Formats: sequence, C-alpha cells, structure tokens
Amino acid sequence: MNTPELWQFTSSHYNEKARWALDFKHLAHIRHSLVPGFHVPVVKRMTGQTQVPVLKLNGAIITDSSKIIEALERAWPEPPLYPTDAEERRRALELEDYFDEELGPYIRRWFFYEARDYPEFFHAAFVSHASTAVQLARRAMSPLIAPMMRRMMDINPESAKVAYLKMLAAMDRLEKDLRSSGYLAADRFTVADLTAAALLSPIVRPPQFPYGSELVPPPPIAKVRADLEPRLAFQWALRIYREHRGKSTEVAEGKNAARGRSQSEATKVS
Repeated sequence: MNTPELWQFTSSHYNEKARWALDFKHLAHIRHSLVPGFHVPVVKRMTGQTQVPVLKLNGAIITDSSKIIEALERAWPEPPLYPTDAEERRRALELEDYFDEELGPYIRRWFFYEARDYPEFFHAAFVSHASTAVQLARRAMSPLIAPMMRRMMDINPESAKVAYLKMLAAMDRLEKDLRSSGYLAADRFTVADLTAAALLSPIVRPPQFPYGSELVPPPPIAKVRADLEPRLAFQWALRIYREHRGKSTEVAEGKNAARGRSQSEATKVS
C-alpha cells in the first residue's frame, strides 16, 4: 500500500481538518505544503479545480476535507471518527456539514479581511516554509495575487461583517449542541468535534496547531480573540486540541511505513 500524500496549505483550517484525521488514525503520510497563488497550476493539473486539501490515497485523488475523512474512515476504520450508532452517526455528520458550511468559509473570510493590511503575517503563516526563491517570487507577485484572492473569496467590509456574525452564530450552535460529556455526538471524540475545533483554529490559535501557532496575530484579530476567549466554545476548542490533537505522523518522502501506519513519531520535514 502506497503512503498517502496530502497537498496542503500550512495555516489553513480545512487543511488542518484533513491532516488531523490522518494524524488521529496514526497514518504515516507525506505532506506537500503549497504556497497560495502558486498552488493553482499544481492542484488544477491534479484535480481540475484549485482548492486544497487534496489527498492521494492508493492511486485515487480525493478533494474536500469531508470526503478525505470519509475515505480514510472506509480504509482505516480504527480508531473511528464516525459513531457506530446510526442516529449518533447521522448527528455527527450533520454537525460536520453545518460547521463546514456555516463556519469554515466565514471565519476564513473575516480572518483574511482583518489581516489584509499585515502582509508580513500572511507571509509568515503561509509562505515561510518555502524556499528562498519561492518566498521572493511570492513577495514580488503579492500586489497581483492579494486582490485576486480577495475577489475569489468575496472579501470586503460588508461581507466581513456578515462573516463575523456567522462565526458567532456557529459558536452559539456549538455551545447549544454540546453535551454534558463535553462532546458533540456519541459522548466521545468524533468527526463533529474534530471539524468544529479545526475550523475554529484561526481565532482560537491552539498551541497544538502544527504550523505557526506561535505567530503574533494582527491587532484586529488579537482584540477579537481576547473578546471571545471567555466563551465556552473557545475554551472547548482549546480542550479538544489539548486532549485529541496528538502527534504528527508526517514522514519524509520515500520513507515507508508498514501498511501505511506510523509506529513512532514521524520525522518532521522543514
């Protein structure tokens, strides 16, 4: 069985959702960290579209974080992210879909709007892993790429206001649906918890986030983060990361692992 390969952005919440699932299942995998803007020809050649994450699994190319988790769950059902009980599974998948649609796009839109005047922060979060030549090229192209990204993601003052309210509404929903066990479904950690926590990571910034959690956020984001920190949803996401994020199972390209599973902590690739 070939080692799974993940094409990703480092500081991206949907990409975090996919790689968290790989790590949770202890699957040794290769990561290809791309640079926003420069990723387009690579991803489009593979998939016909331009979004990441993309997972290559046993020769199949899978896009969309939810479909990636579904494929991983079929191939490696243990440890499970889907509840075995049919009703609990329905609930977990419904909540996954809710946070995918009602939190993920909006927290991203709000975050990028607030970070728009801080290009060095964006560079450190999304580009600093690349070679010096790529970093210099990305800086040179930034005046062209940044407006294109804002158009593609509909980032403007009005949409950012709506996005902020949607983020608060999603936190309200999380707090309402949270059970006394501290989980969203099946009274244990499931795909619903993973999705909600991963998609909240841009504002929560948990220490266990694998890329750039130590970066100081721009002042507008830092202020909102401080305002939201007392909320149950915020503290819940920190706890879920602390208790369930675990260690990376990334391996260097070409390194084999028995049946695709990591038996020890993976070697990190810079």
